[in-house]
Amino acid sequence: MARETLKTLFHPFASGTLELPAEGERIVFLGAEAGYPLPEGFSAHVTAVQGLRPLYRRLEAQRADVHPALPEGSYDAGFLLLNKHRGENENRLATLLRVVKSGGLIVLAGSKEDGIQPMRKLLLQQGIAFEHMPKYHGVACWFAVPGHGAELAGKIAKPAKRVEDRFMTAPGMFSHDRVDEGSALLASRLPTDFDGNAADFGAGWGYLSVVLAEKSPRTARIDLFEADHAALEAAKSNLASLVPDLQARFFWQDLVQEEPKERYDLVIMNPPFHEGHAAEPGLGQAMIRAAAKALRPGGRLMLVANRGLPYEPVLAELFRESGETCRNARFKVLWAKK
Repeated sequence: MARETLKTLFHPFASGTLELPAEGERIVFLGAEAGYPLPEGFSAHVTAVQGLRPLYRRLEAQRADVHPALPEGSYDAGFLLLNKHRGENENRLATLLRVVKSGGLIVLAGSKEDGIQPMRKLLLQQGIAFEHMPKYHGVACWFAVPGHGAELAGKIAKPAKRVEDRFMTAPGMFSHDRVDEGSALLASRLPTDFDGNAADFGAGWGYLSVVLAEKSPRTARIDLFEADHAALEAAKSNLASLVPDLQARFFWQDLVQEEPKERYDLVIMNPPFHEGHAAEPGLGQAMIRAAAKALRPGGRLMLVANRGLPYEPVLAELFRESGETCRNARFKVLWAKK
């Protein structure tokens, strides 16, 4: 079901507070999600941008003009649906200030949980005069792009980070400002003598793949699977710069719905266990099932998980052998053999 703040975003048009865009105008919609309700008479073309593969596929199913990254060009107006990642929200606002023409309309919306209040504060700090309207448990804000929009964008945008002084990341990616503790624990147990084909499920910006390639330099190939398009692009850059001799392939894929077509000797992963604001252990269990299908007979799975997550029964069901390698106060490293 579409988020209520989708309705919040379009309410200023539906209520007649804002004039409908003219036919032929080009609108870019950052953070778009399926089910957005275009008011009657809304005939402008909407270019939706959504880099998360499951949300992209839902938009694609509704025949939206959807892209995983922003297409080149300028736009007459811009929409922004906020999410829980403050830095990503600010970068998307900066993007709109760059690509929407001077005087063009920007409309953004979000709930309290999505950071609408910090966003309103940011607009005020930058001297951007905006109107706002609360509706459907969220707030919509809108303003015309000032003549110095590009200059404002430079002040607002959050630069890419370099984790451990070598991995490039950006806000919105999982653990964008540090190596998370779970991945570090799994990395400490990766093999030093692996020489087959591996897959990194939920590879993020490439940390585990780089460590595996460095610890096992005879690794034949690593395939990286990631649902976040921006994170996968960062992984491409990180592997090219840090392990340039490694043969690697990159798949923008939702492993819960889209199974890998190859078979592997080793699968490594730090699976997600939440969707939106709610914990959902079923996501990790689904990725374990995908790994079981993707492994050759005798192949191994290595994964890290929060200690309380119930993955052991799924491993016992799907694999010939399974067990625990180690644990600390928060995480456990599990293994299984096909």
